[in-house]
Amino acid sequence: MFIDRVKLSVKAGDGGNGIVAFRREKYISLGGPAGGDGGNGGSIIFEADSNKSTLLDLRYNKKIKAANGENGKNKGMNGRNAEDYILKVPTGTCVKDSLTGALIADLTRHGQRAIIAQGGKGGRGNKHFATPRNSAPEYAEHGGFGEDKDIEVELKILADAGLVGFPSVGKSTLLSVVSAARPEIAAYHFTTLTPNLGMVRVDKERSFVLADLPGLIEGASEGKGLGHQFLRHIERCRVIVHVIDMGSDEGRDPVEDYRVINEELEKYQYRLMERPQVVIANKMDLDEAETNLARFKEAYPEAEVFPICAITHEGVQDALYRVMELVQTTPEFPLTSDEGIEEGVLYKFEEKGPDFTITNLGNHTWKVEGDKIIRIFRSTDFNNEAAIQYFARVMRVMGIDQALRDQGAVDNDIILIDNAEFLFVE
Repeated sequence: MFIDRVKLSVKAGDGGNGIVAFRREKYISLGGPAGGDGGNGGSIIFEADSNKSTLLDLRYNKKIKAANGENGKNKGMNGRNAEDYILKVPTGTCVKDSLTGALIADLTRHGQRAIIAQGGKGGRGNKHFATPRNSAPEYAEHGGFGEDKDIEVELKILADAGLVGFPSVGKSTLLSVVSAARPEIAAYHFTTLTPNLGMVRVDKERSFVLADLPGLIEGASEGKGLGHQFLRHIERCRVIVHVIDMGSDEGRDPVEDYRVINEELEKYQYRLMERPQVVIANKMDLDEAETNLARFKEAYPEAEVFPICAITHEGVQDALYRVMELVQTTPEFPLTSDEGIEEGVLYKFEEKGPDFTITNLGNHTWKVEGDKIIRIFRSTDFNNEAAIQYFARVMRVMGIDQALRDQGAVDNDIILIDNAEFLFVE
């Protein structure tokens, strides 16, 4: 079964907790803190595998969760890091955030990996908090939370050229003639229900991958017919091979067919009309083919047309040579503006923002936000009195207490930090 779009929930592993422990060994007095750190949680990693051709494995695995890191141990021993959850997907797989639509990863090379959800960092044990003034800290950190995301996984097949056109114009027949692919061929519309790939060998040294897509109809870019489901598969194609029934075997006008299909391609995203296009005038053995071809060339003099008869192979080789030439000379079309920048690091100066922000929500309620304070809050064990005192000191050192006073906070005001409520006390 060909599956090319799946929605998933992924949850990376949480980091293990650091622990509070002290050295208690014979003949060693005042051994000091010896609580180990928690291990890091496992990350969710996708790896491109050219041996896979469908997302079927993901269809029945809607929730993917990595293991949590191990808690720290005494005698200064750290907990074990959790194993990353590595999931193999076909080359050409795109991963997007379901909530924002942002592209997380675009896996186009065999073996390429991308971290989809980052595992949480292990919490520090109490050995890290020893100071000359507090040589025996009785608090440690909780591990960080692993990322939790809803994602959309799409497969966009990697083909050099893609066959487009109305149903029953001969795309599948052409693919079966020029490659070893054996797509289903029948005398009814939408025989092709899923994309088919074929390796086309032009000569001993040159070849390219050709994709046969389900037929398009008018309104495909708006969701009509079957073709709209698979337009994404020609986003990576360098050359579009537009097959037209020049013999009007289905009773349609080939001049109008060409206009309609190109309009649908133009309406679709990713600038499909910027790709070079070769027009294959198929079914030239029919009676009306020559007349229609003359009309077509008059209507579209700029189009590069190759008259063929796919069944008899007539004219096919010349068309293949031209497609091969365009594949070799046309650069790839990136799906994002950042694609292709793989080597080197770009350093840019970014002015540092504030460590925290305070928002007056009204009714004596204030909200404190900021990555650093949220991270410290989540790693604090509020069942431990010493840890609570440490958190209060951090708030004071960061200047949050004074900032609240300066903005008008008074006794018994409510302070919100990461959806937890505190009372402001002078």
